[in-house]
Amino acid sequence: MLKRISVHQLTVGMYLKEFCGSWMEHPFWRSSFVITDPKDIEVVRASSIREVWIDCSKGRDLPAGQPLVSEAESEAQVDAELASAANAEREVARTTLAAEFTRAAKIVAKSRQAVTSMFEEARMGKAVDTHGAQRLVEEISDSVSRNPGAVISLARLKTADDYTFMHSVAVCALMIALARQLALDEQQTRSAGIAGLLHDLGKAAMPMEVLNKPGKLTDAEFAIIKSHPEEGYRMLLEARQVDDVALDVVLHHHEKTDGSGYPKRLKGAEISLFARMGAVCDVYDAITSNRPYKAGWDPAESLRKMAEWSNGHFDPMVFQAFVKSIGIYPIGSLVLLNSGRLGVVTEQGEKSLLSPRIKTFFSTRSNSRIRPEVIDLARPGCPHKIVSREDPAKWNFPDLHEIWSGVPRSPG
Repeated sequence: MLKRISVHQLTVGMYLKEFCGSWMEHPFWRSSFVITDPKDIEVVRASSIREVWIDCSKGRDLPAGQPLVSEAESEAQVDAELASAANAEREVARTTLAAEFTRAAKIVAKSRQAVTSMFEEARMGKAVDTHGAQRLVEEISDSVSRNPGAVISLARLKTADDYTFMHSVAVCALMIALARQLALDEQQTRSAGIAGLLHDLGKAAMPMEVLNKPGKLTDAEFAIIKSHPEEGYRMLLEARQVDDVALDVVLHHHEKTDGSGYPKRLKGAEISLFARMGAVCDVYDAITSNRPYKAGWDPAESLRKMAEWSNGHFDPMVFQAFVKSIGIYPIGSLVLLNSGRLGVVTEQGEKSLLSPRIKTFFSTRSNSRIRPEVIDLARPGCPHKIVSREDPAKWNFPDLHEIWSGVPRSPG
């Protein structure tokens, strides 16, 4: 039986199933293990993680009478958080995803080259070319205007090797989409995009053997990685005509509303709107991406995890706006329909977050592939409905990304 408990209730002998927070927030390589060393409990409590899941069937149970959050209660909380974000209709003028994919693919490829060069120059001690970053942001912003799903989704198809560079591109696009959802003006939207593109610049100062380490980081290595916001801030100060928003987001995108973040342990309103936006966009792309040490989660699953952590981690208003900007079932999510078909989300519906377009390709009733068919769940009289999100790892479709994007996924 799974139980969600406070980190202060952890004891030796418990089976720690999962942290209620991103793996970036703790120094453990594994997230599932039996606690045998009291020092591990101290490390968890010293991190920003506040709650964990334990599996009582594999380890020591919680003493009778101690408070906990049951799995059913947790699911209800997550459902309520996501449902509240789904209430408002979306009013977005856009092109079709198919029409934007080709242009977005070129922008993503160009962006990867530009960001790679920017990081390499920063690593060599050269000043950051913020003018070049502005031009890049304009191209990404134009693509997001035409159809936000195209560039955001394609930027997610990164390999573990180019994660650091493509993560910057993805966060830039996510920040722009979120800024539009929050009705920020064009100047603020551009600033948000530049901040997203530059937010992890400090990682250019990190030792490569630490940045790309495939195993557990030592305490000393974790401390090094946590210095990247301040390193990035220092690098940007040396550039000319740096956007103030970018400086703020570079330094504060790992702050949390409960004050448990870093480097300044800011709390609530002490964190700017743009830094709160950066925190949400950074975590979403990180947990949906393949890393040198962990495979990315499915987009819909990632949103549910973030909703679970949202209290104390993210600004509720910003998180709800983020959900509206990408959908409860983001593009690429694997879902099961009431007809027994499996499909991937290919595009968001224009009216409702609950009615995206789905490309079905597999029948669970016959346990076989079927001819792909695009179904618009928002079409009047459509008999199909989403029953559940599905874990891609359970089904192991090697071409899942190619099905929705048309882009073969590189290994890694």
